[in-house]
Amino acid sequence: MTMVWKSKSVGAAALALSFLVYSPGATAQQQKPAEPDASDSGPVQDNSPVIVKKKTDTDEPPPPAPAEEKIKNPTGLENYSIRVDVPVVTVDVSVVLEKTRQFVPGLKTGNFRVYEDGVEQKVGDVRTVQTPITAVMLLEFAANSWYFLQDMRNTSDVFFRTLKPEDYIAIVTYDLRTHILTDFTQDKRVTAEALNSLTIPGFSDTNMFDALSETLDRLTRIDGRKYIILVGTGRDTFSKLTLDKILAKVKQAQNVTIFAIGTGQLVRELADSRGRMGGIARMDYLQADNQMKTFAQMTGGQAYFPLFQGALPDVFSQINQSIRNQYVVSYRPSNIKQDGTYRKIKVELVDNEGKPLRMVDEKQKNLKYAVIARDGYKSRLPVE
Repeated sequence: MTMVWKSKSVGAAALALSFLVYSPGATAQQQKPAEPDASDSGPVQDNSPVIVKKKTDTDEPPPPAPAEEKIKNPTGLENYSIRVDVPVVTVDVSVVLEKTRQFVPGLKTGNFRVYEDGVEQKVGDVRTVQTPITAVMLLEFAANSWYFLQDMRNTSDVFFRTLKPEDYIAIVTYDLRTHILTDFTQDKRVTAEALNSLTIPGFSDTNMFDALSETLDRLTRIDGRKYIILVGTGRDTFSKLTLDKILAKVKQAQNVTIFAIGTGQLVRELADSRGRMGGIARMDYLQADNQMKTFAQMTGGQAYFPLFQGALPDVFSQINQSIRNQYVVSYRPSNIKQDGTYRKIKVELVDNEGKPLRMVDEKQKNLKYAVIARDGYKSRLPVE
C-alpha cells in the first residue's frame, strides 16, 4: 500500500420445578366403574377395625414440595462478585512529515502496528481527535541573562497568541523556587496579565527538576490529556531531585506530554564562535539541551531550539498541529498482569501487506515521516 500525500452483565434464570400430580379422580373417570349405592361407604372387614374410605374427586391434592432453603451469608458478610478487569491502553500518536512537520491524515486501523515489550498487540480502535488543550506554561524566569529572559517572553507571547477560547492554560515560573502565577483558566485576560508581570526576576538559580516534579504532581489531579510547554535553557542548579529521579518521575507520568523550547540559542552560538564560551560551559549547555530532548521524547512530545525569534510561529504551528490533531490508538495488552511494571511501547505504520508504509507526493517522490508516541506506560497495581 502506498499513501499519496493529499463488568459484564450477569442475568439469573429462574429454575422452574414442575410436578406431575396423580389425580385418582381422573383415573376413576377413565375407568367408569359401576356406581355404588349412596349408602355404600367402602368395603367393610369384620375382622378389622380399620375402614378405608373410597377417594372422591373432591379430595385435596397432595401438598406442594417445600420451598428450597435459601443459603445466606454469615452475618456481617455482604454479597460480592468477582470481575477480571483487563484495562484498555490508549496511546496518543502523531504522524507528521519530517520536512514540513504537517500532520498526516487518513490513516486507518490496519496501518498501525503496536508492540508492547517487543510483543505485537492487537489494535482494537484508531480514531482521530481534535480537542481543546489543557496546558501548563512552565517558564524559566531567573536573573541570569537578559537575552534568555527576552527569548522566554517572546516564546510565551507567541504561544499565547495561538490559544483558542476553549483552551485551559496555567502559568508557572521557576528560579530558586516554583511560583504559580495563574491556575487553569480560559480567561485570556488573566493569562495575559500574568505574562506581562514577568519583569524583574528575583534569583539567578534555575531549579528546573524541582519545578517539573511539582508541576507533574499537580497535573495528576486533572483528568484527561495534559501538556507542559517547558520554556528555558534546560539548566538545573540546586534542585533537590537528581536527574535520575526526575527521569523516573517523567517516565511514570500518565497522560502528560512535554514540549520543550530552548532559549538563548543565538547568544550561545555567538559567544561560542567568538571564543567566549569555555569547555565546561559548552558541556553544561549541551547537557541541558539533551535533558530537554529526553523529557519531550519520553512523553511523546518534541524539543525545539530556534536560533531566531522569527522561527517561533513555525514552532508553535507544529506544536498545535501535533496536539490538536492526533490519532488515539487503543488496545488490550496481552500481558494482563497488574504488577506496576513499566511496559515499553513501539508504534509503527504498515501497509495492507504488513510492510513498512511508504508515503509519496504527487510526483511519486518518497516522503519521510515521523511517528511520535510516548515510549511506554506503567501498568496498574491490583489495588488501583
